[in-house]
Amino acid sequence: MLSLKRIILALIIFTGLVTAPVAGADRIKDLTDVAGVRTNKLVGFGLVVGLQGSGDGKDLPLTAQALKTMLSGLGVSVDGPVSDYDLGDQMASLAAQNAKKELKVENVAAVMITAELPPFAKPGQRVDINVSAIGVAESLRGGTLVMTQLKGVDGETYALAQGPLTVTGITADAAGSSIQIGVPTSGRIPNGATVERMVKTPFEDSDHIVLNIREVDFSTSNAVTEAINLAFGPGVAHAIDAVSIAVQAPMDSSQRVTFLSMIENLEVTPGEPPARVVINSRTGTAVINRNVKVTAVAVTHGTISVSISATNEVSQPNPLSDGETVGIQNADIEVSEPNNKMFLFQPGVDLRQIVDAVNQVGASPSALIAILEALKTSGSLRAELVVI
Repeated sequence: MLSLKRIILALIIFTGLVTAPVAGADRIKDLTDVAGVRTNKLVGFGLVVGLQGSGDGKDLPLTAQALKTMLSGLGVSVDGPVSDYDLGDQMASLAAQNAKKELKVENVAAVMITAELPPFAKPGQRVDINVSAIGVAESLRGGTLVMTQLKGVDGETYALAQGPLTVTGITADAAGSSIQIGVPTSGRIPNGATVERMVKTPFEDSDHIVLNIREVDFSTSNAVTEAINLAFGPGVAHAIDAVSIAVQAPMDSSQRVTFLSMIENLEVTPGEPPARVVINSRTGTAVINRNVKVTAVAVTHGTISVSISATNEVSQPNPLSDGETVGIQNADIEVSEPNNKMFLFQPGVDLRQIVDAVNQVGASPSALIAILEALKTSGSLRAELVVI
């Protein structure tokens, strides 16, 4: 564990380190995440009421069943025997007939509620929620979400959601025509859920604080470890693997927060990323990082274009013959192939030379992708080829 004197001494050293920023360096805050400090997904099933006839209606029995269950929990009976204690025979008969009728839910819609519980969220805090229709409701505009429990993956209730929806989508029908802008069956409620339970994290009582690097890299892991040990002394941090770094931390919660804030603002130079070429096959985008190199190889690229033109003519018979007038279709076929020059890559050429060579032959983005894929297949491209 770190003592208070050691933290004060490290703070003095830390102040001197951060006053002289390193060119090309990044903060540890931007490279790592603290283990256990994460969001948690919440989900719930509820009802949106107050719709103007755009709800589920009778097409979704689940909505009527959920509404009956909710009303029963509030002490409202929507079916069952009707007492005639203080009703006349005629009124009791009408009430019994109405009780047998199906519950109409044109103004009600069954919805799913999703939310993210931030790390260290305390009971009483508010979080935003997303509300989406799961039935046949046409629109949630103008609706209000009835109180709904939001549960985690463990089945425990962590928040309660309720409130009027904010729906940006709209739909309109008139004279056989319709128009829709956005999605009217999905909406949000800012600060629509109240946190009821805190998620326990290992940050407060663990012996070590574990930093997880977002991009797996042994060089970055080693650089972060050395930066922390330089600022706070040898042995304070040790790398577990290419992702995780264990850091000794004071047990006092206030000192632990101060200590971690100092670590987050340390600057390190991360390791160079691996050579990688990323290709988006849908948009024709190719991204090449500066570590990509190729071995000696000769490349030529050309496309064969075939054009077919049809001409329609009419054949007239001689005036004294018994022939008939017929139509004749002629087709002219032309095949052309551009005379593209072959370009040569020398061993170990870098990104600029690759791009310049491809641009000299006038290759399009799709042609560049084809060239890179061919280079990878031939074994000349010294990089990982990723197609998305």
